[in-house]
Amino acid sequence: MKMKHIMRKQAAAFLVAAAMTSGSGTSATAALKVGDKAPKLQTGKWVQGEPVKDFEKGKAYVVEFWATWCGPCRVSIPHLNETYTKFKDKGLVVIGQDCWERDESLVTPFVEKMGGKMTYRVALDDKSTEEKGAMAVTWMEAAGQNGIPSAFLIDTKGEIAWIGHPMSLKESIIEEVLAGNFDTKKAAVQYEEEKKNSAKLNQVWAGLNAAIQKKNWDAATEKLEEAEKLFPAGQHQPLDMMRFNILAGKGDYSAAYKVAEKISDDNKDSADLQNELAWKIATDPALKERDLKLAEKMARRANEATKGDNAAILDTLARVVYLQGNKEEAIALQEKAVAKVEGNDKDTFTRTLESYRKGELSKSN
Repeated sequence: MKMKHIMRKQAAAFLVAAAMTSGSGTSATAALKVGDKAPKLQTGKWVQGEPVKDFEKGKAYVVEFWATWCGPCRVSIPHLNETYTKFKDKGLVVIGQDCWERDESLVTPFVEKMGGKMTYRVALDDKSTEEKGAMAVTWMEAAGQNGIPSAFLIDTKGEIAWIGHPMSLKESIIEEVLAGNFDTKKAAVQYEEEKKNSAKLNQVWAGLNAAIQKKNWDAATEKLEEAEKLFPAGQHQPLDMMRFNILAGKGDYSAAYKVAEKISDDNKDSADLQNELAWKIATDPALKERDLKLAEKMARRANEATKGDNAAILDTLARVVYLQGNKEEAIALQEKAVAKVEGNDKDTFTRTLESYRKGELSKSN
């Protein structure tokens, strides 16, 4: 699978994962819950930063489970790093706990390549006595967390204050935890309620996907309305994405693109999301009408967010401006994409560049 397709699917996968944080990856019978004392750290080799042996009183910790092969993890890492940078001088320690890794030799190069986007501590899992990894078993498995990225917020007393997708961890919660004002008991009750609610949400979401696959737009709309009642407050991106798909499927492009613009405006700094939407609008064969000006706005936002350094995003922007007749700019952008791209996509991006030079439109890569 080409890098570009992978990245775009990762963005969509992240949206669902982030919004369904408290449920889709959590077992209802989990032994480790919010309000419990945090298990001890049983890390393997520390790849970056000073090792942490125990949780110190007076400090708060985010233990985030991730892997190099995990697309949504790569999307969330810069956000987690921003959180770490903001609160590190106030007593927050962030540990990027690698888990379920297929090839641990990839971890150090990955962290080095991330550079300033991943400056917090990073550790491998301890597999000396546990094949799955000690942390994977005593934290993830114990908490019934079946997907990554998953994060645990440990309060200043060593208790678990929060469990979920790192992109859903609100700064206000961290601030309350650091100040010693967070009500962990109340959070524990809420966590259990959310797990029960998530089971219902999973059923509705499955029905929603099935209706979309069958192009039964009326049924899909009904399921979407059911899902809205069950989704966590403030986490509406997946609902908006589904709404866009349903409206476009029905052929109501005016309403669909209003929703798409709202998604873009609500997530101005999310390069992957902007890129995903721009590419879909520009190339999805199912779309009979294309708002290329909106796609350009999204692609330029993605390019600005990545400072013009992402080959796949440059390729998207080139495609959008070419479709609008801006051949010279498209060629210039595609030349930059070719210069920056690595791996198997080098040939694909080069062929696209040659097609633009010839005044032809290559197949969407």
